[in-house]
Amino acid sequence: MYTKAYSPELGEFLKVCRARLSPRTVGLPEFGASRRVPGLRREEVAQLVGISTHSYARLEQGRAAVPRSVLAALARVLHLDDDQRDHLFELAANGEYEPRRRPAQKVHLQLRRILDELTTTPALVLGRRMDILAWNALAAALLTDFDRVPEKKRNYARLLFTDPAFRELCLDWRTNARTCVAHLRLESARRPGDPGLAALVGELSVADADFRQWWAGRQMTGLRMGTKRLRHPLVGDLTLDWDSLTCTADPAQKLVFSTAVPGTPSHDGLLFLASWTADPHRLAGDATA
Repeated sequence: MYTKAYSPELGEFLKVCRARLSPRTVGLPEFGASRRVPGLRREEVAQLVGISTHSYARLEQGRAAVPRSVLAALARVLHLDDDQRDHLFELAANGEYEPRRRPAQKVHLQLRRILDELTTTPALVLGRRMDILAWNALAAALLTDFDRVPEKKRNYARLLFTDPAFRELCLDWRTNARTCVAHLRLESARRPGDPGLAALVGELSVADADFRQWWAGRQMTGLRMGTKRLRHPLVGDLTLDWDSLTCTADPAQKLVFSTAVPGTPSHDGLLFLASWTADPHRLAGDATA
């Protein structure tokens, strides 16, 4: 079975992946002290995958459809993790055709109900391009007052790269920021013709040199879960584990939430913030209110 179309970014991604591996890493002998290219050569990747060098070169040059079996072999040979493997398949599929104009996303009703029930867990609903569709009161208390952010600017990546207060809040800003870039790159692979995403990438590329460099570098970092450290002005330093759940009814919406180990200062800090937000005048928000 073949993937439907070729993405121009597929070849670049393959080059980055083979450049970071040495022959020794994949069990090949290294001959000589100098190599003209960093990492693996095309012919070495082709040998390990079980295709001709000519066939592999056509993949990197965008001149051939890619069998799924070859993609699976490439993921194994290039030592891709789950997120990188998913990205490889998304790039090869090159997305579905979608109308250029799509209706604005609205938070799914069940996700809104879940947010309302999460009183001691900060949570957001992120949509396409990492747009912030909804949040609970604790997320606003922890991160920022999202109601004060204009709806058209209410985007997690934009806040992380352009809002000084949001950036200062994150003690491991670079790690979180690179994860955002990886999310946007995966979105780009799924919807290569999305003008809204292109505008966001262009805006952030102009606004931030790190974003520009990471976007051009085509690296992929972990996407599914992780740890973040925050320095909150009210409760001090927090170490939180974040994870996300995909909405079955609308896979373009994800519930992203953070928790802390019970009995730790971080957990106590979240509980304190939760009690502070229990004031009935502090209501949870959403982008459709």
